[in-house]
Amino acid sequence: MDWIMAGTVVSGGLLLGGMVFFSAVVAPLVFVKLPEQEAARFIRALFPFYYLYGALTAAACAVLMFAVNITLAVVVALVAGLFVYARQVLMPQINAARDAEQGGDAAAGRRFRYLHRWSVTLNAVQLLGVLAALARVAGS
Repeated sequence: MDWIMAGTVVSGGLLLGGMVFFSAVVAPLVFVKLPEQEAARFIRALFPFYYLYGALTAAACAVLMFAVNITLAVVVALVAGLFVYARQVLMPQINAARDAEQGGDAAAGRRFRYLHRWSVTLNAVQLLGVLAALARVAGS
């Protein structure tokens, strides 16, 4: 059972650390250090990997956490599912709206801003869910 607890904490820590590092360091730094067009292309190329990393580490954490706390495992499994949703559904919509906006479609610009806010909110909710689950596991 100790290896399960250790695996839960390690996989959850990798997930949480990756999310914080990407959100607080990588994304802002890319837009500070690269010209806007290059930054946008780089971030667009990076997001599928970020979402895949999040989905896989959250899924691993959820599987291990199932033996520790079923409710928390469900929370982390939902986080994994939201990563899949963001990668497969939300990201293509954001990219399409951004492309249309750059093509001169003002309505697409509004849609892009809405979808971008939604993705940021979703990421924050996921981060809080993982943080809460890890705090509960570490406290038990």
